[in-house]
Amino acid sequence: MRSWVFLMLVSAVPAVSAQTAQQSAPAPAAPSAQAAQAAQFAQIEKMQQQLADWAQLNRYRADNATLAPTAPGEPRVVFYGDSITDGWGRWNNGPFFPGKPYVNRGISGQTTPQMLVRFQQDVVHLGPAAVVVLAGTNDIAGNTGPSTPQMIEDNFRSMAAIAQQNGIKVVLASILPAGSYPWRPGVQPVATIREVNAWLKDFCAAQHFVYLDYYAAMADDKGAMKQGLASDGVHPTAAGYAVMAPLAEAAIAQALGNNPTARESVGAPSQ
Repeated sequence: MRSWVFLMLVSAVPAVSAQTAQQSAPAPAAPSAQAAQAAQFAQIEKMQQQLADWAQLNRYRADNATLAPTAPGEPRVVFYGDSITDGWGRWNNGPFFPGKPYVNRGISGQTTPQMLVRFQQDVVHLGPAAVVVLAGTNDIAGNTGPSTPQMIEDNFRSMAAIAQQNGIKVVLASILPAGSYPWRPGVQPVATIREVNAWLKDFCAAQHFVYLDYYAAMADDKGAMKQGLASDGVHPTAAGYAVMAPLAEAAIAQALGNNPTARESVGAPSQ
């Protein structure tokens, strides 16, 4: 009897030990909690990087240093903007002017105050004959905080003034149409885009800059992007860039004086 009881006690020890170990070991975090924590850490890291280089001057610093000179008679043109410029020829959205001495200096997510800060480094120091500026939609979305049309216009004025002071021809593009922003669902951008575009057109006429009117060629009757021209209603598809490319070429030719009979506003013909 005693032997039987002893054997029962001995056999129970591993089970009790295992149960005790399970109770003392911390429970693994739920997958959803782990994912949320990882996302939080990623957001903190992104914010730290933004604080360290708010205008993202480091993005093109090395590329600028190694940029080869253009051939004689081929004036360099800088396309300057946000993700709509950044993605041109880079995100499987069609070519970016093959064979042309054009330089892409777009940065995804940027607003006009960020672009103003890096204008000297990423435009002026490259010695272009002309700059094509496409910006403003991220300001309206509030990417770097609330922004009024006046604030956006002030930054356009400042970039254009710097270009003029350095002998760079100025092409200011309309903000592309957008009915909404997927990353800012509460923003209704249509009216503000139209307001800023009207100001850009008038400003270009007054200053003898070239106004590049993408909007008229790409907007539907509600002020949103036409079907098929954007992947998310904001960022152009290959078809969207195919609409934009010849308009940009015409604007550049006009700015450089290669199309003296052109109007100061380049875009879709009047309906």
